[in-house]
Amino acid sequence: MTANPTTATARPLRRTTLDSVGGTAWTLSALGPVPEGWAAVGAAPVPATVPGEVHADLLAAGLIPDPFDGDHEGALAWIGRTGWSYRATFTWSGGPEDHHELVADGLDTLATVLLNGTEVARTANEHRSHRVDVGAVLVEGTNTLEVRFEAPVTGAERLAAELGDRPRAYGHPFNALRKAASQYGWDWGPDLAGAGIWKSIGLESWSGVRLAAVRPLATLEGTEGVLETHVELQWAGGAVAPVPVSVRVGTEQAEALAQPGQDSVVVVQRFADVAAWWPRGYGEQAVHDVTVELGGADATLATWSGRVGFRAVTLTTEPDPDGTGFVLAVNGEPVYVKGANWIPDDALVTRLTADTYRTGVAEAVASGMNLLRVWGGGIYESEHFYRACDEAGVLVWQDFLFACAAYSEDEPLRSEVEAEAREAVTRLSQHASLVLWNGGNENLWGYVEWGWRTPLAGRTWGDGYYTGLLPAIVAELDPRTPYSPGSPYSFMEYAHPNDHRNGTLHIWDVWNQLDYDHYRDYPARFVSEFGFQGPAAWSTLTSVVHDEPLDPYGAQMLVHQKAHEGNLKLERGLGAHLPRWPVDGDGRADMDDWHWLTSLNQARAVAFGIEHFRSFYPLNRGAVVWQLNDNWPVVSWAAVDSHGIRKPLWYALRRVYADRLATFQPRPDEHGVPVLTLVAHNDSSGVWDGELVLTRRSTGAGTPVLAEQRVPFHLDARSAVAVALDADLLAPADPRAEVLTASAEGMTTAYGYFVEDTELVLAEPDRAYEVEVAHASGGCTVTVTASALAKDLALFPDRLDAGARVDSGLVTLLAGERHTFHVTGPDVDEAALTTKPVLRSVNDVVGR
Repeated sequence: MTANPTTATARPLRRTTLDSVGGTAWTLSALGPVPEGWAAVGAAPVPATVPGEVHADLLAAGLIPDPFDGDHEGALAWIGRTGWSYRATFTWSGGPEDHHELVADGLDTLATVLLNGTEVARTANEHRSHRVDVGAVLVEGTNTLEVRFEAPVTGAERLAAELGDRPRAYGHPFNALRKAASQYGWDWGPDLAGAGIWKSIGLESWSGVRLAAVRPLATLEGTEGVLETHVELQWAGGAVAPVPVSVRVGTEQAEALAQPGQDSVVVVQRFADVAAWWPRGYGEQAVHDVTVELGGADATLATWSGRVGFRAVTLTTEPDPDGTGFVLAVNGEPVYVKGANWIPDDALVTRLTADTYRTGVAEAVASGMNLLRVWGGGIYESEHFYRACDEAGVLVWQDFLFACAAYSEDEPLRSEVEAEAREAVTRLSQHASLVLWNGGNENLWGYVEWGWRTPLAGRTWGDGYYTGLLPAIVAELDPRTPYSPGSPYSFMEYAHPNDHRNGTLHIWDVWNQLDYDHYRDYPARFVSEFGFQGPAAWSTLTSVVHDEPLDPYGAQMLVHQKAHEGNLKLERGLGAHLPRWPVDGDGRADMDDWHWLTSLNQARAVAFGIEHFRSFYPLNRGAVVWQLNDNWPVVSWAAVDSHGIRKPLWYALRRVYADRLATFQPRPDEHGVPVLTLVAHNDSSGVWDGELVLTRRSTGAGTPVLAEQRVPFHLDARSAVAVALDADLLAPADPRAEVLTASAEGMTTAYGYFVEDTELVLAEPDRAYEVEVAHASGGCTVTVTASALAKDLALFPDRLDAGARVDSGLVTLLAGERHTFHVTGPDVDEAALTTKPVLRSVNDVVGR
């Protein structure tokens, strides 16, 4: 029996989930032959999970090895050149409703959908949902649903040929279709372009009128909260009665009456002295539950629920004597941004959960961050991510999904971009944490400087999206939230998009060509990308790299180093700042030292940049490091690796992203000669005052004070001051054996050096510090007591057990000082905690 024909009676929406969690059994099959050696994959359908993806399903079935392990990534490249079919049978029972629609929240990507053998849809966009009327095809009883996916790599190649191939940063033509660019491989991520029903799928049955979308826009006017709830409706046609639409916030409720055929209703509510939403460090994160009902309590047709926070956001990009600023403000308070770029947290994204998202956001908060940028080569993230940011007070900068490429503005791509953008803005605009929409990543810069114009030969490349379509959609659907055409961007006609004097800046000559001391070339207004590579934790790398012997240039190690000449750039970063690692008679690196020194150098480089940027406050208004997280085990720019282990970089970020920071920086004297100066930045909401104690000391045992300067100081909230150093402090008798310090209540001690570590005189570990280990609840403590300068002490308990964690890192101690590391997790060899390669310092590579 087929579904009923359309009538005009309004009836409640009924959803029939077809997800695996709802009990629907799915199978996965390859479409066509599979390569030799993989016959088991093509032999018979295998159980599949929906939501899910091909790689995860084949892995769960035991038909492929872990794509992250060894060199399996390349061996599994055939998956991206194979078509796939997801198939399920389900029982459906008709009801009184007149419309029956198949709703797929996410199909990745080039899909043909068949119901009972009849094609009902073709899709070409991972980043949007799809809805299709299937009432004429559904039958009472058993139905068969099949979703056939074209091979994602060959499909992209086909579309590139049809649209005209366009420039891009990486090999596969990811810019020819609306699929996450990084799934095709990036300089930190694997090439695992796959397919799958990656979000929920089901049937929705309704009559008369349907709740199509809800867009609650909350803002703050003084102390009054204003909520404009935009409700989109879809009508079946015919003479139905008016339908009430109610919006409830806490105990407050307002209602409007939607007339037949009226496709949108706006309900406005005002709340006096409302609890506002603030970023972390600026106030509380008040969120308010919102419920929208269609049809009224006695005959509810549909319900939507969400949460809002009342806040007002502005972006100031006005010209000033120094160029063009970039100042984000929330509720009238300018925010100094301490952020990181966020990539998809797993290369197989359907494995992510609410807990993994909460953990990722918590790592940002614990490091002192107040902003995460959802980068344009990934996905519009799960609601779990944005909710976690709402609750934690972490601002979200949201890219539209364009990255490092030229994009066609012709059909059919343009229509897909518009539908995707409208859906993304509608879905995400409710979140208080969302403070910036950004057109894309590095595309404007690419057009200007990366040699695109000749191969484009006048064809469209995406400018119409970034300067036309996308800002128009934001202005229409989320006018409260600022928009930027791209990152980097100068907000000034005729200016180079990556000019440090204007707007946002990406710094990639450092790392790619230049040493990190060149960060000082940029007294930048706002740095939205910069970074330096370092390896994942030892246990993370060795869980997937099995080269014998282990070597930075081993075959499997290079599979897990995606950056162009990445290891060479890691090597180039040493020598000037830290000693190179020793090699054996065959020229192989000492892997223990390679891992420690490249990890430390990554932390040093990024901290150096951030301290420099912050020292130019208020000219500089923020830094967004590349990147917080990884999506597989790899040598990369991340601060937290894919196994959730904090790299030394994370501990460096926690220090330089602290609300109160003091840093020694060169500043020109009256003759233009650079002279070390202390700059203090108070990024807290309270006054910071007291006495600043500056010293020059010996690095040796006893570290006597050789010179001292005491300076009373007072810093208002969100302010900075520069303190000139006395001549005695700047006149070391032996620059190689002396250190500057700056200390005050409420800050971590700042250290300044007259020479690089390669020249620094440091005692060997057994003469510089003593170590004691003691049992503690949930683990043990490792206490280090210094008898001479102990520089950048770091503990790596994961080398003893991958589940062990430590609470602190990169600790520098003066003689007589002590620090206790707290190790949690499984029991580990306590003696091994006291020496290399578990306990490391600069002393053990310089002192030797």
